[in-house]
Parts: sequence; structure tokens; C-alpha cells
Amino acid sequence: MQDSATVAAADIARLAGVGRAAVSNWRRRFDDFPAPVGGTSSSPLFSLGEIEEWLRRQGKLSAVPADERAWQQLRATVDDLYLGQALGEIGEFLVFVGTSGTKWRRLAKKTDPEIIEGVFSGVSTVRVEIPILRAIADLAEEQGTQSIFDFLYQRYLEAHSRRIDVVAPEVAELMVALPSADNGTVLDPTCGLGTLLLTAAGVGATRLLGQEQDEAAARVAAARLRLHGHDATIQTGDALRDDRFGSAQADAVVCIPPFGERSWGYEELASDIRWQYGLPPRGEPELPWVQHGLFHLRPGRYMAVLMPQSAADRRSGRRIRAQLLRTGAIRSVITLPAGTAPGSQTAPYLWILRRPEPGDPTPTHVLMVDASHIPLIELPSMVLERWKAFQREPVAGAVPLIELLDEDVDLTPARYVAERREKAEAFPLVLERLHTSLADTLRAVESLRELAPLQRDLPMTTIAEQVRAGAITVVQAPKTQQQPGKIPVLTLEDVVRGGDPSGRMAATSDMVTVEPGDVVVSSGGRSMVARVAKMGGMALGPGLQLLRMDRERIDPTCLSGFLKLSGAQARGQSGTSRSDIRRVEIPRVPLQEQRRLGAAFRRLETLEKQLETTSEQGESLVSLCRAEVFELTE
Repeated sequence: MQDSATVAAADIARLAGVGRAAVSNWRRRFDDFPAPVGGTSSSPLFSLGEIEEWLRRQGKLSAVPADERAWQQLRATVDDLYLGQALGEIGEFLVFVGTSGTKWRRLAKKTDPEIIEGVFSGVSTVRVEIPILRAIADLAEEQGTQSIFDFLYQRYLEAHSRRIDVVAPEVAELMVALPSADNGTVLDPTCGLGTLLLTAAGVGATRLLGQEQDEAAARVAAARLRLHGHDATIQTGDALRDDRFGSAQADAVVCIPPFGERSWGYEELASDIRWQYGLPPRGEPELPWVQHGLFHLRPGRYMAVLMPQSAADRRSGRRIRAQLLRTGAIRSVITLPAGTAPGSQTAPYLWILRRPEPGDPTPTHVLMVDASHIPLIELPSMVLERWKAFQREPVAGAVPLIELLDEDVDLTPARYVAERREKAEAFPLVLERLHTSLADTLRAVESLRELAPLQRDLPMTTIAEQVRAGAITVVQAPKTQQQPGKIPVLTLEDVVRGGDPSGRMAATSDMVTVEPGDVVVSSGGRSMVARVAKMGGMALGPGLQLLRMDRERIDPTCLSGFLKLSGAQARGQSGTSRSDIRRVEIPRVPLQEQRRLGAAFRRLETLEKQLETTSEQGESLVSLCRAEVFELTE
């Protein structure tokens, strides 16, 4: 395979661990900086090999990480137009490797055509070159199939940030939480790259159904979900014209329909049984998706669909909007912040609908919420709080149905919600949260007064020496493909963000169960992440390993602190392999002194987390204040 990979300025900055401004400065200062080999004057591309050699000469790089090189090779050999298809092929390949490791090891010894036939049987054109697939298989052996695919997926989004819009995580969280998508079947008829379904799986959805018109996106979505260990059925095709799920019913439906797509199939679908609230007019391209979702809902369950503002008040759709209101299908309309709908810079509306059960009384109120001014970080909690209050008391802060059923049947929340009152209610809430965060931060800072620098060098040992001495056992997560189930799985993302286990899997004979006090560490990657497990009973996910120790000889918090210290020192270097964990140095001191060091690390972690919380709360308050003009009170 010819090494023709190219990199942009952002890629060079990432490789060297610097900002983009530093790369621009290097181009001006150094005459020997490699000349562009492609791109444009404003977005030049450089040869990866030449950049790697230059950075190494300057002492700014020891080696290009293998996963980064694989990505750059992929971009060099696949046209941007087909990069999504190539990513889907890599996903299918990694699923194959994860589920058929033995078969792959036999197949890897054969010719390229035999490998293509063995992995992609029946596929006429495969965009990814076999040498790249071999390199990715090697990376998966080291990092895990999920980890390497997530890396390539993120690079794909970064490279196509102007062409691919994904829903914000906060909006995805809200869309999944409002219809209560946990412990049941969730359907997304326009699933795209699978973000909403993956979010639903993270909160406990047990069965995932998705359909996507774009074949490449559908393949990526299927691979993402399967590599994360979730039971998913992803179909390819237009769900309106070719509904692949027939009469199947779901416990929740989530949907982001294509806005303004007038060629949705008006003529051929005029007599479709899904139009239980009336035939959608040709100029109402989003209302067919609303009725499609309601058709697939179990009675009494909910749907969340992202809609453009125009769908709330277009005259052509008022008859169907009125019927949705009269039958009790529409339960809430929420204005979200501008730019949160993929491909749109306006403030979208989130419609929450419920499929009525036979004999249901007609609701008397509809919840209208204007959350367009709410910072994204506050959005899920604020809207969910209002929604839960409305479910307890359906008239709390809601609009009477009679006010909505006028000549216009206008579902624009701002028409019914006093925006200034909403902001006035949000301001003291956000202010109080920041006040509490500041107080907690001050306490965390004050606790550091009891810390004092060590006045002597600590005698050190290594993890490897402690393993040989029997004080530490290193356990690697199994490489077998996870199957959907009910056992909670601690993933690499959970360790990074310090959250609860988000995955689910079925029990296997080689499953590694985390115990309280185990130190969970990332295996592979360019930096090390460590965390002391506070609870047990969860399985160790891909890309992780754990250190289990003799508590009479090793303190977990002290060990975790020195692992994090080692990881911080390694950032910006070429990488941290699985073998590096054994070379990490930890203090060879009595257990009591280890515990004192661990207590100091614990206080630093508390402060670090509190500073992050305070920063987020501060940004929320400033953003809220900028959205409204305040005056000084007497």
C-alpha cells in the first residue's frame, strides 16, 4: 500500500500536541517546513510522511500513533464522497473480527480477493483496501473493536463537519428521556448514524429498531450499535415509501425527519393506512413522519419528534394538527435553542405525542415550553422537570386545549408562554446552582491547606515488580464480542467521564467482573485513564484492564493517583501500549504512608471535579444573562 496519506493543519496540531496557531507559526518560521501537496491555499494538505519526518527532526514527535496513521491512510485511498461507505465497511469488518476472531485469523493468511469474499460476501465494490483492514484488525487486537471504531467515527465526523450534522448530545438525551425509552423497544425511522438509538440503549432500551434511507449511514449505525454490544435491527430504505417494520409496535419512537422534503411520496401514499389523522398535504412533509411514528407506537406510549417552526402554524396542516389535539395525541410542544436541529440554524420545536388508548378521556391541556434561551447543559433537567410536573398535574403551567383549537391551530409555544417569566424563573435557579458550586469549590480549595510538599524522594517500584511479588494482578477485558443482555458493562467512555456503567451484555464464561476497590485502567491509546471502582457487579468493557491488589500491601487510591500522573506525563507522546502499565512506577512505602498519599490524591480529584462543575454552572449563568437584559433592583 503506497503511503500517500495527507494531513491538514488540524491533524498536524493533534499529532504534535499543540494548537493550530503553533502550526501556522511553524510554517512562517521554518524554511524547511514541508510544502503543501494538495488542498487549497486556505486549507492546504501536507504529506503525512514528510510531516512525520519534520516533526521528528524537530523533536516534536517520536512516532505517529497507529490509529492516526490508519485514519490518514484511509483518507488517502478513499475519495471523500465514499468515506461514509468505507467507514460502514470497516464497522462490518470489525463486527466480523469481534464475533469470528478464529475465522479471521485463518482468513488473514489468504489472498485479498478471498478476504473480500469471506468478509463482504456478495458485495460488488469494497472501498477499503485490504492492507488498511489488516492494520485495523491489529489495532482492534490491542485496543478492542469498539474503541478503534469510535476513534475512526470521530475522525470521520471531524473531517465532514460541514456536511454531516449530528444532533447535540443534550437534545438526544432529552428526546430519549421524554418518551421513557428504557426497558423496551425503541424505533427511529430516520436513524441516520444511530445517535438517538445509541442514546436510548445507554439508558436501558433492550431492543433497537432503525431505518435509514442512506445506505452508508445505515451501515455505520448498525456497526456502532453492534460494536457497543446492543441488540439492533437497522434496515435500509425510505421508511415512508418502504416501511421495513410492517405492523411492529414500539414502546417509544424518536425521530428527526428531513425538514422541508416535499417529495415525500404524496401521490403513491395517498391511501396509506398510517394516515389515521388525515392525509398529509403535499406541502406538509413532516406530518407524515408524525403519523408514521404514531402508527408504530403501542397505545399509551410516547413519541418525540423534532420539527421545524413552520410545521406549527402552516395553514395547510391545521386540519391534522386539530385532529391530533382533539384525540389527545399532542401532549407537549417545546422550543429548543437555535441550531440544535441537524442542518438548521433556527430554533426547532420538539413535539411530544402519545398514542391514545381506547376509551381515553380527551386531555384538557397541552404543555407549552419555551426553552430556546436555556443553555444546552441545563436543557434536559429543566425540560424534564417541567414534563414530570405536567404528568403529575396536567394543568400545571399548561395551555387549555380550547385556546389551541382556534382558527389557526397554532402550536407555537411563544404565543402562549410568557418568555420573560420563563427567563425570570430560570435565572434564580441557575444562580442558586452556581452559588452552591462556588461554596463547594471553596471548601475543596480550603481542604488543600492541609497538604504539604514531600521533603524527600520516595523509593519507587514498578507495577511489574509488584505483579511478580503477588501484590497486584493485572486482568485484561476479554476480546470476545459482547452479546446484548442485562449485566451492566463499564465502558471506556464511562471511565473517562467518571460515570456509571452505560453498557449492557449477556453473561459469558470469560467475563471479567469488577469488584469494589479495583483500579480500572484504559488499555492502549495515547493517554492513560485510571479510576477506582466504587461498586462491583459490573462487567469490564472493551479497551479496559483492571488492577486488583492485596489491600494489606497496596492502597487503591494511591495506585490510581500515580497511574494518572503517569498518564498526564505521557500525553502528547506517541502512545501508551498495554505493556506500559507494567512499567509505571509507584511508591515503595508502608501502607499507612500510601494511604496518606491516596488521601491527598482524593482531595485533588474532588477539587478537579468541583472546578469542572463550577465552570459549567458559570457558563450557564452568563449565557442566560446575555440572552436577556436585566436591571438593578433597589
